[in-house]
Amino acid sequence: MISYEPLFATMKKKGISTYRLNKEGISRGTIYNIKKGEGISTFTIDRLCHILDCSVNDIIEFIDTEPESNNISKEDESETDY
Repeated sequence: MISYEPLFATMKKKGISTYRLNKEGISRGTIYNIKKGEGISTFTIDRLCHILDCSVNDIIEFIDTEPESNNISKEDESETDY
C-alpha cells in the first residue's frame, strides 16, 4: 500500500496548503485522489517534489500490508528474468 502521510507532514512543515498545490498545477481531482489514498502518476510525484523542494520519500511511503507468504523470496527473485 502506498501512503501519502509523508506528503501531508512535508506540506505542514513547509507551510504549503492544497490551495497552493492547486495554484502550482496540481488538479483538484489529483488532490482528491491523494486525500482518498488513491493512485497518482509519477509525473504528479515529480511535480510535487519540485513544488515542495523535496525527495520522493517526503511524498510517499510503501507500507507492506500483505502476509509474508505472498512475498517473493530471495531465491525466487534471483531466478526471475526481467
